[in-house]
Amino acid sequence: MEVLPDKVPAIQYPAEWEFRIICDNVEKTVSAITEVMEKREYDLQASNISKKGNYFGLVLRVMVIDETQRNSDYEKLKGYPSIRYVL
Repeated sequence: MEVLPDKVPAIQYPAEWEFRIICDNVEKTVSAITEVMEKREYDLQASNISKKGNYFGLVLRVMVIDETQRNSDYEKLKGYPSIRYVL
């Protein structure tokens, strides 16, 4: 796939999308993810823990039907206080 500087790569939908989440409270973040995903199936895996144990990495994989749903999931997830970053 060729990516030009001013072009966005084409994504074929529906697609399995991977969100990388950095949070400070795993329990609250899992609850937030459950709320955002509603009744959709998803896979959630632990990733990393910071050296001091203050931050946790999670990998969320979910099927998205289109860009609107993907962007909506992203915006909803980053709105929760326990979630520091969504990549």
